[in-house]
Amino acid sequence: MGGARPARRVELADLVRTHGVAYRQAHRLTRGQHRALRAIAACRTAALGGHTEGCEACGAIRIAYNSCRNRHCPKCQSLAKERWLTARRAELLPIAYFHVVFTLPHALNALAQGNPRVIYRLLFQAATATLATFGDDPRHLGGELGVIAILHTWGQTLGQHLHLHCVVTGGALARDGSRWIAGKPGFLFPVLALAQVFRGKYLDGLRRAFDRGELRFAGSVARLAEPTAFGQFLATLRAPDWVVYAKPPFGGPAQVLEYLGRYTHRVAISNDRLISVDAGQVRFRWKDYAAGNRIKTMALPAEEFLRRFLLHVLPAGFVRIRHFGLLANRGHAAKLARCRALLAAVPPEAPAAAEPVAALMLRLTGLDITRCPVCHAGRLRVVAVFGPGQIPAPALDTS
Repeated sequence: MGGARPARRVELADLVRTHGVAYRQAHRLTRGQHRALRAIAACRTAALGGHTEGCEACGAIRIAYNSCRNRHCPKCQSLAKERWLTARRAELLPIAYFHVVFTLPHALNALAQGNPRVIYRLLFQAATATLATFGDDPRHLGGELGVIAILHTWGQTLGQHLHLHCVVTGGALARDGSRWIAGKPGFLFPVLALAQVFRGKYLDGLRRAFDRGELRFAGSVARLAEPTAFGQFLATLRAPDWVVYAKPPFGGPAQVLEYLGRYTHRVAISNDRLISVDAGQVRFRWKDYAAGNRIKTMALPAEEFLRRFLLHVLPAGFVRIRHFGLLANRGHAAKLARCRALLAAVPPEAPAAAEPVAALMLRLTGLDITRCPVCHAGRLRVVAVFGPGQIPAPALDTS
């Protein structure tokens, strides 16, 4: 006799299906938040349609439902991440790369809730302008850097922690393209100086946004709509030191890709951190960095968990991974080619055609999704396609 079937792992979709409707009815959400909840609840269910596969050898039937492809869904990021990494692999140079993190003070959290597009845009602008300022300075490098910037808005317990992860070239291309300017081994820029310039650029941008009427004020920040109060708010933000952290350089391009794979397509919480959704409580694992990275468990009411999760749904169309300097979309191919020539680096292989899903899954997981799970010999082929809400053929029983 076979053993008992293992319990199905709890997923974010379970929580959304159970509590999402009530939450939407009780709270005012943005269009993007509504869309994210609906997509996560429907992901890989009959609501999105799918196709029926049949085994050519034994005739077994399997139903495959479509994915929602929402960027906040924890089930829909792996394939997107791998395809993005494939494109980035051809852009890496044989040089040192650094990891620099720019963090906004928590005093901006409430303003960010009502103005995410402005607050996040300024974070990209101030951080990358700061790096460009230091890169251009002949006392440091005196040329153009390359930067990949990745926005994260969450901490381990799903609270707001607004920060930008930047992968930065450890050197620069001279403005006239005549030479590659290598940085000092193991050192990029002084972080205290970076933090001061970053703070100044961000607050100057925030003042301009206020003067142009780009900010909305409601709830706990309503009083900041008055110019004097907003000026005082800026003064409180200018007083403390801001946090910029530069990690040691990566060991090489392979480590850069490994790092990017962990950070680029991450969502606020992954399914493997969820423990249970029961009696209106959500239990999940989190890492306490202040306690030596100790893994702890937190329990939150489902309503509070959803509130925190939805804080991290990005505005519609907002790009959370951006490229600057040498890696900016405009002209990056020619600039990278010049860098390789100056570095005597081997040109990258021509990018292959988009890898089919089945081949990608086999490479990443070793799982051949085209092989029949019943007879383990035949191949599955699509025999029917059904639309959203339609009833497919009977599902394959693999128990």
